[in-house]
Amino acid sequence: MADQLIRATAVDGGIRVVGAITTRLTEEARQRHQMSYVATAALGRTMTAGLLMASSMKRTGSRINLRIRGDGPLGGILVDAGLDGTVRGYVGNPQVELPPNAKGKLDVGGAVGNGFLYVVRDIGYGYPYSSTVELVSGEIGDDIAHYLVTSEQTPSALMVGVFVDKTGVTAAGGLLVQVLPKAARDESLIQLLESRIASLSGFTSLLRAGKTLNDIFQDLLADLGLFIFPETQILRFYCGCSFDRVLGALKLLGTDELQDMIVKDNGAEATCEFCGEVYNASREHLTQLIEELQT
Repeated sequence: MADQLIRATAVDGGIRVVGAITTRLTEEARQRHQMSYVATAALGRTMTAGLLMASSMKRTGSRINLRIRGDGPLGGILVDAGLDGTVRGYVGNPQVELPPNAKGKLDVGGAVGNGFLYVVRDIGYGYPYSSTVELVSGEIGDDIAHYLVTSEQTPSALMVGVFVDKTGVTAAGGLLVQVLPKAARDESLIQLLESRIASLSGFTSLLRAGKTLNDIFQDLLADLGLFIFPETQILRFYCGCSFDRVLGALKLLGTDELQDMIVKDNGAEATCEFCGEVYNASREHLTQLIEELQT
């Protein structure tokens, strides 16, 4: 099944639901960065969360950045996700691996550790909106739900998961349920949602059992006036890096630094942190940059 995102509402628009399948893009990230099991789970969860959050933005070109800085051995996470369904990201230490946690699951919380979540929303004009919250567990889903409640005052439940084994990522995705202001005062509704979400066995377990996003929405909200929007958005891992951008960055180093690279290394090599793509600039490329700077 292709990576995809669908949206729905319930209770006459009082509840917003977004679901995403991100199996293929998470596997692409795993391969690009040669990540361990726990690093794959951490990045996959964060990329899924970024896509779910970006889906509520309105203006074309809007993007959201999630940066997690913890004191654990993973060394941090950075994800860039867009309203257009594209996402990219990386972790600080992609090879780190930890034993399973007390529940027998990948110890993402232990890999992330204690620290902070930084969220930057770029709506396409003006200054980006930024906010910071302290991590509550390091498990990604809890931390971002905490951000949504404390910084955006929107009661939210977020499930994100990645199932990865020796064959790679076989299931990944997430579900975001938000109670909007028109329904937020209904305590019984919030309690009902909390109970139903708590009863779910885990998002990747549902996917591995053959459930579709529509099935999950129906199971959760069918009796609450569920309306599933017909549009399905395709999601993909995408990085806008290019050789021309690399040359532009090298040019900023100046003539002396470029000349030094020619003498010592006979060229330059640059690796994109987001996607792992390696770019090689030859002596001739650097010489041309120097000539452009001197004209």
